[in-house]
Amino acid sequence: MKVRIKVIALLLCIMLTGVCFIGCSPTGSTEVASQFPEKPITIICPYGAGGGTDAVGRAVADVAKDIFGQPVVVENKTGGVGVVGMTASMNAKPDGYTVGMVAVELVSLPKMGLAPDTFTYENYKPIALLNADPCAITVGIDAPWNTLQEFLEYAKEHPGKVTVGNAGSGSIWHLGAIGLEEAAGVEFKHIPYSGGANPVVVDLLGGHIDAVAVSPAEVGSHVEAGKLKILGIAAEERSEKFSDVPTYKEQGIDLVLGTWRGLAVPKDTPDEIVSILEEKFMEAANDPKFVEFLENAGLGHEVLNSEEFVAKMQKEDKLLDAICEKYLETTE
Repeated sequence: MKVRIKVIALLLCIMLTGVCFIGCSPTGSTEVASQFPEKPITIICPYGAGGGTDAVGRAVADVAKDIFGQPVVVENKTGGVGVVGMTASMNAKPDGYTVGMVAVELVSLPKMGLAPDTFTYENYKPIALLNADPCAITVGIDAPWNTLQEFLEYAKEHPGKVTVGNAGSGSIWHLGAIGLEEAAGVEFKHIPYSGGANPVVVDLLGGHIDAVAVSPAEVGSHVEAGKLKILGIAAEERSEKFSDVPTYKEQGIDLVLGTWRGLAVPKDTPDEIVSILEEKFMEAANDPKFVEFLENAGLGHEVLNSEEFVAKMQKEDKLLDAICEKYLETTE
């Protein structure tokens, strides 16, 4: 009788062990991936509605919903120049159903002491880069400056008096204005805003500040409406949409600086799920509807896969060292 009981117990152990192996095996993970997605996907945007990051996120979500066969919704979580939203997506459940919009601040903010050490691209698995845009200086249509040089000459004659709004202290647009100061030998009065580019543009329209440092796309509709004018763009080449606006380099300022925007998921997300997300979002990023939206909005279309996106972030990590050090000097 005792022998029989031992045999039964041994068989039960073997069966349970087998179940464990099946549940923990790559095959089980593959089966989950084969059914992904089974419910809506949420994209967390770390900046407010109306800005470039929000626009890119909503445009890709609109195309991606048909590719995934599930709703793809955008949720804005703002604060801390993007820290709140990116931290939320970084710490989300790693099941692929929460995707983060990430931007260049992911690389720059920790260098300036504006985010903890855990706030790093190494805690993400990148999916795809969707867009890249340069910084630009924009002023009101009735402003006395019609070129970047005229604007800088006035700033040089009135140090610390010209107010330049940006999308938050330490944001890439703040760094863009600091970089222009350094390159031109001038001093601005920086005015930070929270919630992305839209609030600062609204204040420029209201005449409360002299200029803004944001992307061309974030002021584009107001430029077309004859309310604002772009004085210069910090890019290697002119914008196709704003081809009449010269680059900084054409106006004697050797500065190329801007943002990029892409998608990423928490680092513990299974590779099989990441591969599906990469494939589907890359398809969406190259869809004619998405490309047309970016072109009409004046947003740059730059698409990289997961591996290429990682390499870009590693490169940016080194390139931003000098300008972030300059930021620290200005805040001491």
